[in-house]
Amino acid sequence: MRRLFALFAVLALAASAPRVLAAQDSSAAKQDRKEVRHDRRELRGDRKDIRHDTRGIRQDRRDVRQDVKAGDTTDARRDARDLRRDRRDRRHDVRDARRDRRDLRQDRKDIHQDQKKDSTK
Repeated sequence: MRRLFALFAVLALAASAPRVLAAQDSSAAKQDRKEVRHDRRELRGDRKDIRHDTRGIRQDRRDVRQDVKAGDTTDARRDARDLRRDRRDRRHDVRDARRDRRDLRQDRKDIHQDQKKDSTK
């Protein structure tokens, strides 16, 4: 009786193993798709920040020119400081966008490789 029960248990495990492995593969694919969505969202946010910083840079340049033309050196220095800060912020946002694009490419590549593996089964 015990042998029969053990044999049944082994057969049940053998029959369910491919299903368990397939479920694990699909969860990996889901995770990859979630990472792609996350990277796209981050990239959109970085692009929005870059546009905002570019507008700020343009405005600060105008302000510096007007202050210098009017002879107001204190305001010109303050606006030049804002200009440097906006340029630095934009530089960081561009770097972040570059990283996000690289991550997005890698995640898309992972999804493509997962689909290739699935098609060979």
